Amino acid sequence: MRNEKEMFDLISQTAQQDERIRAVILEGSRANPHASKDILQDYDIVYIVSEMEPFVRDHEWVKCFGELLIMQIPDSMGDQSHSTEDHFAYLMQFRDGTRIDLNLYMLEAFQKRGRDSLSVLLLDKDTTFESFPAADESDYLPHPPTPKAFDDCCNEFWWVCPYVAKGLWRGETTYAKYMLDVIVRAQLMKLLNWYIGMRTEFKCNPGKEGKYFQKYLSTEEWKKLMRTYADADPENNWRALFNMADLFRVIAQQVAEHFALDYPDAEYQHVLVYLKQIQNMPKDEKELP
Repeated sequence: MRNEKEMFDLISQTAQQDERIRAVILEGSRANPHASKDILQDYDIVYIVSEMEPFVRDHEWVKCFGELLIMQIPDSMGDQSHSTEDHFAYLMQFRDGTRIDLNLYMLEAFQKRGRDSLSVLLLDKDTTFESFPAADESDYLPHPPTPKAFDDCCNEFWWVCPYVAKGLWRGETTYAKYMLDVIVRAQLMKLLNWYIGMRTEFKCNPGKEGKYFQKYLSTEEWKKLMRTYADADPENNWRALFNMADLFRVIAQQVAEHFALDYPDAEYQHVLVYLKQIQNMPKDEKELP
């Protein structure tokens, strides 16, 4: 695997040698002074270009970055056409293990998008940009919940929990898993972001999809979160559902108290009774008593 210096040299030299590439910007985890460093980190690169069409028309030019294992071109995917006049992306995984996510922007489109807080200016041929401030995580920090956002989160969580229970009772494993691990879990993760923000004065980045949660939760809280994950076994998913409900309630009450919000505990009580009622129903029963 090529090391960081080799990759940055290659990325910068490619831009230096191509008159159409006017600036190079590093984004993402490699620009983050607080991110843990490892050899599998992507190189999130922006090229500011003077013309887009040649880069879009000829996909062979990216071979200068190395031998591809697989490549994805998001703007060429799907049935609907995407505008490629101002922005185009190449996501490239190379055989040696390195990966580049390369976003091409026309200057005006990039300026309209705005600079990511995790950005380092590597090259600026035309002195177009003022010096970037030091990269920081400000764009990725959680924000306190509004009363409506908190109410919506709680309502969606408790509203969808019965979907999980119905799916499990009917033996619809894939449906139940989707509702539990995608829809319901999304609200738990949102709540935990607020909770971690509350405990860190909203100065720490919990990470995409909670990848840094373990750093900020107590050992017991982390264990409880891990108990919300299950395999495909129905009984394990019933346990995961009730574990998730219990964890959500405990954390939501603390968040509500901290921000002087109203926690709908009656919804929890009613839904919990309903979940247990479904769990205990005979499989051949057609209607609830």
